[in-house]
Amino acid sequence: MARLVMKFGGTSVADLERIRNVARHVKREVEAGNQVAVVVSAMAGVTNTLVGYTKEAAALHDAREYDAVVASGEQVTSGLLAIVLQDMGVDARSWQGWQIPIRTNEAHGAARIESIEGQTLIERLERGQVAVCAGFQGVAPDNRLATLGRGGSDTSAVAIAAAIQADRCDIYTDVDGVYTTDPRVVAKATRLERVAFEEMLEMASLGAKVLQVRSVEMAMVHGVRTFVRSSFDDPDAPQISADGTPVGTLICDEDEILEQQVVTGIAYSKDEAQISIRNVADKPGIASRVFGPLAEGNINVDMIVQNISPDGKTTDITFTVPESDYERARKVIEENVEEIGFENIEGATDVVKVSVIGMGMRSHAGVAAQCFEGLAKKGINIRAITTSEIKISVLIDSAYTELAVRTLHSLYGLDG
Repeated sequence: MARLVMKFGGTSVADLERIRNVARHVKREVEAGNQVAVVVSAMAGVTNTLVGYTKEAAALHDAREYDAVVASGEQVTSGLLAIVLQDMGVDARSWQGWQIPIRTNEAHGAARIESIEGQTLIERLERGQVAVCAGFQGVAPDNRLATLGRGGSDTSAVAIAAAIQADRCDIYTDVDGVYTTDPRVVAKATRLERVAFEEMLEMASLGAKVLQVRSVEMAMVHGVRTFVRSSFDDPDAPQISADGTPVGTLICDEDEILEQQVVTGIAYSKDEAQISIRNVADKPGIASRVFGPLAEGNINVDMIVQNISPDGKTTDITFTVPESDYERARKVIEENVEEIGFENIEGATDVVKVSVIGMGMRSHAGVAAQCFEGLAKKGINIRAITTSEIKISVLIDSAYTELAVRTLHSLYGLDG
């Protein structure tokens, strides 16, 4: 017998037929003797509709009332799933974030979980009752509903798993696991059996959409073994693979992975923009004058490249920001032209970041050289580079996205 958290996203609970399918997955685990807590998202499209209502009601609206509106989607789903489970003969009860309670900070609309009191849930689970929890929501210090931002149900699920000391957290989605890259780009992409927390964190932050970044951070901090599985698999089909784990991808500690690939996967992010400021005086403190105002504006800067002129008097500084922040970032830099002192500013939004990720890179030399050589042979120019122990990211023209991903996927032996 195990204690499980099962999380189902919006596409998995898109209508009553799919909610009944989810209930069959839950009933299967209950009949296997497991204690089960379920975390659900709003039905597909509902959150977007609710967000649209708030914007239509008032362009500038109270974030607390925004949370009251958009959190209702998960409340509907949790209630419907509890009703369906009860109709199937499964003892189930819905729980909202404030009832558990999931306590968050005061940042309405993008709150962070600070604590969860899991004892009441544990007592219900030990009595054989399924707890159907509304994801994406908690209660802020002002005692009002708070939502966790996009993808917050993943974070809810991992946090609840940690709070109730679950044996694992199963994230059910519309894919059957984590792949070496986007299968829509590379037909030969293969499903990974196991991925280390650190690798998944990089993959999630660099463009892989399977898991939300904060949920991976939380799983890593609390050591929550997390499986990515498909809710569209037949609930009555065999659910255990040859090694005794569920069918899907296990996100786990590095120690659980016996044979470590040099490169685990290739990720890409199209939400990138490049800004270059030319002929900046090369003197101490200039970087803080450039990046300080951006930080004050809550604009995240990623890649940074600095080229010093031959005479050593001026420099060009190039950096990337999220595409959604491009215009705002340019405006911040232009407003500080006298403080920074540059000749002109250039920018581009037709760029993409492609990343090579793998724990094995720590102990293998030449991975970066292979990447650069492989892209050069395909005539792909690299605009910027960043590296860490387990990743290499390059900024390239967006027109070459698919060619670059396919080239690197084959180069590192990831083709299935």
